[in-house]
Amino acid sequence: MQTILGAGGAIGTDLAQELAHYTDRIRLVSRHPKKVNDSDELMAADLSDAAQVEKAVAGSEVVYLTIGFEYNINAWRQKWPPLMEAVIAACEKHHAKLVFFDNIYMYDRDYLGHMTEETPIRPTSEKGAVRAQIAQMLLDAVEQKKITALIARAADFISTSNSVLVEMGLKNLKKGKKAMWMVDADKIHSFTFTPDAAKAVALLGNTPEAYNQVWHLPTDSSKLTGKQWIALMAKELNVPAKYQILPVWMMRLLGLFIPTLKGFIEMTYQYDRDYFFDSSKFEKQFTIKPTTPEESIRYIAQKL
Repeated sequence: MQTILGAGGAIGTDLAQELAHYTDRIRLVSRHPKKVNDSDELMAADLSDAAQVEKAVAGSEVVYLTIGFEYNINAWRQKWPPLMEAVIAACEKHHAKLVFFDNIYMYDRDYLGHMTEETPIRPTSEKGAVRAQIAQMLLDAVEQKKITALIARAADFISTSNSVLVEMGLKNLKKGKKAMWMVDADKIHSFTFTPDAAKAVALLGNTPEAYNQVWHLPTDSSKLTGKQWIALMAKELNVPAKYQILPVWMMRLLGLFIPTLKGFIEMTYQYDRDYFFDSSKFEKQFTIKPTTPEESIRYIAQKL
């Protein structure tokens, strides 16, 4: 049995599709799970309850933690550490391997220009501090030989859901509006195509030698700036590449009315400098090439 905690969402559905290449015993766990494959086992659960986490993990060989909480620092502080503790305990009890789908919020902002699995951990945001805490909880459990686990990290998403690039860029251009880019459109910014991430997470979870280490998920190495991403999206839609910069002061103002945007303000340092995500470790190990920016934009545009 391979179990996804936090099925659905930006990565869970694609992951369920990919896991079907490895097993026909897939358990999807969330508050309201829906089948992706005909043979999927569905389990409705509140993952803030450790007893329900333990029940969800029971009988699993591999557990994928892909849940996404409300983009709110109070929710993250309240929910993430207890969940990680419960998942580690359940995996230890039931001898399940753990694959944690992570982001790069804990990395030192001074090293975002070239991020690898060895990038220094120095969170400089409240959300980054939470991510660093829960990642360390997992690594400590591995070091103490309580569990076998791995961390799979992605950059910002290109995805049909939960993607700033798509919401502020592609969708606006499709509506005849200007694309919006945060802070500085002349800076490089990497994006991970979520179908690539899902394929890689499934592969890692089913590769015994991949465990007990950190992996960057396959992400195209083209060093595109915000302007170049906007130009790509406009070309695909056959519209003018018009855009406007969303400065931090405007985000603060809009944040009064848009809670998610308010929660993102502390992360805008990711847009005022180059942000390049290096996945060469994964690509060399598995000889898999990420989807190009052109192909990923075309795929998403066709889905909208």
